Amino acid sequence: MESAAVYRARVRGCLLGGAIGDALGYPIEFASLDRIRSTHGERGVTGFLPGAYGAVGLISDDTQMTLFTTEALTQAVRREQERGVSGAWSRLLSLSYERWLETQGKPGPEHATVPEGSPRGSLIDQAWLYSRRAPGNACLSGAAQRYHPEPWLALEGKPGQVNPDSKGCGTVMRSAPFGLCDPGQEAFEKAARGAQITHGHPTGYYAAGAFAAIVAHLVAGDSLEGAVLRAMRLLARYPGHEETSTALGRAVDLAAQGGEPTAEKVESLGAGWVAEEALAIGVYSALAHPHLRSVRHALLLSVNHSGDSDSTGSICGNLVGARHGDVGLPQEWAERVEGRGAIAAVADDLAGACVSL
Repeated sequence: MESAAVYRARVRGCLLGGAIGDALGYPIEFASLDRIRSTHGERGVTGFLPGAYGAVGLISDDTQMTLFTTEALTQAVRREQERGVSGAWSRLLSLSYERWLETQGKPGPEHATVPEGSPRGSLIDQAWLYSRRAPGNACLSGAAQRYHPEPWLALEGKPGQVNPDSKGCGTVMRSAPFGLCDPGQEAFEKAARGAQITHGHPTGYYAAGAFAAIVAHLVAGDSLEGAVLRAMRLLARYPGHEETSTALGRAVDLAAQGGEPTAEKVESLGAGWVAEEALAIGVYSALAHPHLRSVRHALLLSVNHSGDSDSTGSICGNLVGARHGDVGLPQEWAERVEGRGAIAAVADDLAGACVSL
């Protein structure tokens, strides 16, 4: 891992970058590319669009769940430091998703039922998060089942207990935090197990694991291409990886072909509603614009397509933020994204806990 200052910047960049990509894509999540271009011009969306009541920079369920994931992992790290308990993370994660679920059905913190074991001053107390932003059905139904996988659950490519046929992108879009504190293989396996709280399809949980491993390699200082290739080698060790590996391979090959990155190329990878397609689109967009000066272009490429624009934007934002740090993000977007202060605080809490490991 690089210096503490660089590490903290990468953690903050990852979470803020994800929120920016999410906010760019959320208003056009269900719009076709033709509709996007007819409404916003041939270049499509070029910045934040007004949302409810004219608000700009609103985040969706993607960032909400990412924050609750981060909170759970921070709590797990601190518990390990204080009590020497290393296997509590999966239960803490399940409880955190229960808290997120409260924010989806209650009007505010004063009406919420706080699950036992919730940390004081947690996200469930923040009124701005009480807003339903098109959450996925599998995330809602999965969190309601209150399942927490064994922290050493074997990854054998078999369907999980919860929503065994579901491989929606809700597994991937929330899994970057696993890569912010743990090395590649550990991040991969924790994310894959954590994904099974809501989605049981092997491709859904392997895509989450691969994404977390990519983030871990970026935080450790690897290049975007190097991080993706290392994660693909790790992924190939697990039974049933083929669908996820194929999608990632297509993204890498498409970026390697060079030429002008286009929405049509993005759409050749799918629409992003399922996990492996969302991961492929986010990875391609980041690889197609790998340099610091082109972060803005990567983010816009990742959302201007007919598909799940907020999730693909969030994934791309997590990647470029982890690579370049918060100072590498477009500052006018970073300053205006909803919940900026809370997101930065959550990031700093995780970084502070992990630095002291």
